[in-house]
Amino acid sequence: MHEAVFQLKAYLMIYSEKTQSIVITVFPKFITEESFPNSNHYIWSYHVEIQNEGKERVQLINRYWNVTDANGQVKEIRGEGVVGVQPVLEPEEGFEYTSFVPLSTPFGMMVGTYEMLRTDGTAFNAVIPAFSLASLDFQPTLN
Repeated sequence: MHEAVFQLKAYLMIYSEKTQSIVITVFPKFITEESFPNSNHYIWSYHVEIQNEGKERVQLINRYWNVTDANGQVKEIRGEGVVGVQPVLEPEEGFEYTSFVPLSTPFGMMVGTYEMLRTDGTAFNAVIPAFSLASLDFQPTLN
C-alpha cells in the first residue's frame, strides 16, 4: 500500500510518496544557469529525501527511473544504489541526495522506484512519486 501527496509551497513543488514504511520526497528545481533553450538543452536538479518510518533496517539496492520529455520520448535509467552508494536506513533514519537530469524539451516528468532490501532478505519496490520537470519561471518565446 502507498499514498501520494502533492503540495505547492512558495513556488517550490514538493512530491511525496509512502510505500510500506518508506517515505520518498522529491524537490525538483529548474536550473536556469545550466539550461540553454536555443540549443534545446534544459537541466533540472532533484533533491530526494528517503525516510524509513518502519521498525526494521532496510537498504536501497537499486534504482529505476522513467524520464519522459515533452515529446513523449522515454529514457529508462537503471543502476545500483544512488549517487554511488547503497545506503542502509535504520528505523527512523533518513538519507538524502541531489542529482540532475537533462532534457531536450522545456517540460517533462520523472517517476521511478527504489528496490529496498529488508534484513530478512526480502525485497520490495518503494515508489518514487511522479514529478513534473517544469519551471514556474520558464516562459517559452514565440518566433
